[in-house]
Amino acid sequence: MYLAQIYVTHKPSILDPQGEAVKNALHRLNYTSIESISQGKFFEVTINADSKDEAVKTIESICKDLLVNQNMETYSYEIKEG
Repeated sequence: MYLAQIYVTHKPSILDPQGEAVKNALHRLNYTSIESISQGKFFEVTINADSKDEAVKTIESICKDLLVNQNMETYSYEIKEG
């Protein structure tokens, strides 16, 4: 068994209106030291795989097929055994 933690964020060239809205709200609450903030998605996936290589192939596949809009988003992940 493997646990994958997947982080999906906007590409740097994509406007993040939700992140901007959160930053503006924080500024109104006097958190003026906040320079930028971005919003993304986080997934935890438990995988029943025979090897870490098989788990990586599965994670790459589900990210490309479903979890990530590759035109607007980028992703990274960590896979842990156990």
